[in-house]
Amino acid sequence: MTKRRVMSCSNRSLARKMWGKLSRIAAQALIQLTERYGLSVADGDVSLIDGRWYVTHAGLLRLATRSRCSGINVHPVRQFCDPAGNRWVFKANVYKAPGTKGFGGYGDADPSNVSPLVRGAEMRVAETRAVNRALRKAYGIGLCSVEELGSFSAPPPPSYPKQAVPVSGNGNGSGHSQPRLRDQLCLLIRQFNLDPTLVKAYAADFCGTEALKEASRDLVESFIAHISRAANEDRDALICKLNSYARSAEVKP
Repeated sequence: MTKRRVMSCSNRSLARKMWGKLSRIAAQALIQLTERYGLSVADGDVSLIDGRWYVTHAGLLRLATRSRCSGINVHPVRQFCDPAGNRWVFKANVYKAPGTKGFGGYGDADPSNVSPLVRGAEMRVAETRAVNRALRKAYGIGLCSVEELGSFSAPPPPSYPKQAVPVSGNGNGSGHSQPRLRDQLCLLIRQFNLDPTLVKAYAADFCGTEALKEASRDLVESFIAHISRAANEDRDALICKLNSYARSAEVKP
C-alpha cells in the first residue's frame, strides 16, 4: 500500500473514534482529502462539524510546507480597517514558487463575526482567515476552513448535550457521586468530539504547567469548568482555539 493509502486507513479509523460512525459521503470525502492533499486527522488538519469536513489553519500550513511553498505575504487593507472598532481586513498572497504570480485572499474580522472566546483578537483572526483563503486558492481546496467560521455558524449536531457533565468538587475521589476529574475530562472530549491531544495541550497552557498531570486539582477543576462552558456556548470557536495548539510549521516568505 502507498503511504497515502495507509494514511487514509488511519484517518478513517481515528475519525470514527473521534466523531463516531461516518456517513458514506463523509467517509468518501475523507478518503479524497487524504489521498489528494495528504491531510491528517491525527495532526488536526481537518475537523468534522455538523457532518461536514473543514480544513484547519495548521493543516493548510503543513500542506504548503509539503508542497514547498515559496512564501506568504500578508498585510492589512488599511482603508477598510477600524482599530477603534476592532474591525480588521487583511490580504494575503501565497507564492507557490519563486517568481510566480501569487494567489490572493482576503480575510476580515470584527466583534460581530468572531466568537466571544477570541474577542479582542480580531486582528489575528482576520490575518489567519486571509492566509487560509489564499492557501485554499493556491492548492485548490474547496473546503471552508475552521477559522473562517463566524460566531453565527451552524449549531452543533443535536446529539451533543446542552449541558455537559457537572464539575465535581471532590477532585479525584472514588467517584461514588461524581466521576473523577480525569473521567470528567474524557467524557467532555467524547461528548463534544474534541481532539484529546489538543485538549491536553490547551489544559497545560491554561494551568501554566508543562503537562496536565503537573497541575493542581483546583486548576484542573477550573479548566474543566472553562472548557465545558466553552463547548456548550460555541463549539466551533472552541475547535478553532484548540487548533491553535496543533503543531504547525511556519512557511517563511
